[in-house]
Amino acid sequence: MATVTLDKVNKIYENGYHAIHDLDLEIADKEFLVLVGPSGCGKSTALRMIAGLESISGGEMKIGDKVVNDVEPKDRDIAMVFQNYALYPHMTVYDNIGFALKLAKVPKDEIDRRVRHASKILELDANLDRKPGQLSGGQRQRVAMGRAIVRQPAAFLMDEPLSNLDAKLRVQMRAEIAALQRELAVTTVYVTHDQIEAMTMGDRVAVLKDGYLQQVDTPQNLYDFPQNVFVGAFIGSPSMNLFEGVVTFDDHGANVQLGSNSLRLDAKAVEARPGLRDHDGKNVIVGIRPEDFEDASMVEHDTSDRQVTSEVTLIEALGSEIMVHFNIDARTVDSGDPDAGEEQEGAANTVGRFHPRSTARMRQPVTVAVNTENMHFFDFADQQAIR
Repeated sequence: MATVTLDKVNKIYENGYHAIHDLDLEIADKEFLVLVGPSGCGKSTALRMIAGLESISGGEMKIGDKVVNDVEPKDRDIAMVFQNYALYPHMTVYDNIGFALKLAKVPKDEIDRRVRHASKILELDANLDRKPGQLSGGQRQRVAMGRAIVRQPAAFLMDEPLSNLDAKLRVQMRAEIAALQRELAVTTVYVTHDQIEAMTMGDRVAVLKDGYLQQVDTPQNLYDFPQNVFVGAFIGSPSMNLFEGVVTFDDHGANVQLGSNSLRLDAKAVEARPGLRDHDGKNVIVGIRPEDFEDASMVEHDTSDRQVTSEVTLIEALGSEIMVHFNIDARTVDSGDPDAGEEQEGAANTVGRFHPRSTARMRQPVTVAVNTENMHFFDFADQQAIR
């Protein structure tokens, strides 16, 4: 087992494109670290540099105590699982799993022991004599995992291994991979663009944007304490609602102005963010997660100083909750996620996650209570979190 360390790692291509900028990461022994970000952010490039499939333009890469900048992929003691499985179609499952060991001239009885051990873990025992074409997508992905397991590497590298699977199978496989990683206790670096995958699988999650590391932390800390607007909006589904607002202080506390709406800030929010006082009367970016909006008629305590009134433009009923779309007459803020798409004309600028028994109805007025204790605040100029 081993740590994986990236120290000021850069990647610059021959055409001058700077894909990775001074990437600093230390992945602990046995840790499951997820690299996540929008398309083109550099996450797969970073993984390929760890694997040795991409050269390093600057900085230092270590696996364990060994600097591997110029070490060939086959000598790095890593196993990679690809998006497209990369199985040999003419070989049986047994031969696919054991192929790397056969190339390494591992004794036949040892190959057999490892292959059968891996197939038992992955529930592939009944499929060892089949060819990949006779398997489902989930079974093929298990074969690819088995091929990595039998090598007993220092680290697993996984590049969007579930993206070719349907939604139901993806949910099942991500749970299986996370459980398998804990059972094998192998250092794992996992790349995905799916932030739900990242949140449910990783011990820690590293968020990348345009080749820069934005934040690395536990999934819950990323969600609760994003360091900037991009992380706040990227982590969470539906995305955080972002508005231009103004915070003002008086003798009794603080208010936040969102368009024509003045909301009283919860005292705990002010106490947790003393830096807000430096922004008294100034424009800030206000982030509100969908679950911090609720139908005011469903809230038992008085929320009269923390409400907005609007009209419902869309309701998405999901059984356990409903997503209610409405407008707040404050200017919205771009999260900087290139995959988010442009805001459509006429679309509501706010999404709330309401109780399923809410009486909200399409094209009807609604009074929305805002949980101001959980509001997020970011500096208007540099979009960094105000603490």
